[in-house]
Amino acid sequence: MELINVQKIWNKAPHNAFTDLIRFNNEWLCIFREGKTHVSLDGVLRILSSNDTKHWNPFSLIVGDSDLRDGKLCFTPDNQLMACGAEVMVEHGKRIHQSVVWFSKDGLSWSKEYKVGDLNFWLWRITWHAGIAYSVAYHCEGEPMVSLYSSKDGIHFSALVDCLIDEGEPTEASLLFENQIGYCLLRRESANGLLGVSYPPYTQWEWKDLGMLIGGPHFISISEDHFIAAVRLYDNKVRTSLCWLNPHTGEFKEALELPSGGDTSYSGLLWYQDRLWVSYYSSHEGNAAIYFAEVKV
Repeated sequence: MELINVQKIWNKAPHNAFTDLIRFNNEWLCIFREGKTHVSLDGVLRILSSNDTKHWNPFSLIVGDSDLRDGKLCFTPDNQLMACGAEVMVEHGKRIHQSVVWFSKDGLSWSKEYKVGDLNFWLWRITWHAGIAYSVAYHCEGEPMVSLYSSKDGIHFSALVDCLIDEGEPTEASLLFENQIGYCLLRRESANGLLGVSYPPYTQWEWKDLGMLIGGPHFISISEDHFIAAVRLYDNKVRTSLCWLNPHTGEFKEALELPSGGDTSYSGLLWYQDRLWVSYYSSHEGNAAIYFAEVKV
């Protein structure tokens, strides 16, 4: 891989982080959280737009009753934009997590907030496949484990698999479907990351050890034999990197370190016009800021 270009596209809040990326109506949209700090209770979700990848402008803002975190964007089966995230509140001195979603036909005006899933089960990223929305939810209270949720309408989610895995403190996950096969890129807090593989109806999963700790996982397919993952890596120094992932063997290999360091990761990925486009955040140049990279593969 070769880094063609990288630019800082936003740093106006004290802390700008947790990105995702999508193309909608011939424009690029990048969503991320603005807040005072990494864990402050004042987070809002800002969306920037660009028609040329060089000039980015404020597009819309999603505000909740408390801290909004980890905004992600996807398309519903009827081609609406769907945003998901978590709303974090403090009750009796404890942090409470509620997964939430919004819908939009133009990306500018958004529906009311819908609470989805179960309290303290964080649906970290939603992926649609064959008319069904899927999400791996990690438990924010009790024993560490993740569940697999599904929904036919993107609002009413229920557990398809109560315990997907509970070893190594699993948390954030990204899902990908290729030729009806389901893949899960999973972060674990105290063990190496995993690649999960499953076949319809996606209730039984096999896991492959990636051989390294990862954070902020996301991945896309550029062919049935080649996946690209964007993760935070912890060996030597903390950084955001692009990695090759073999979906058959689970072989995981760093390919390109992006300019990054400190508080960093949580990428959005798009394959467009034979290029890989990446949004991510990093604090290597000061406050945590949003970056956008063009990569030749």
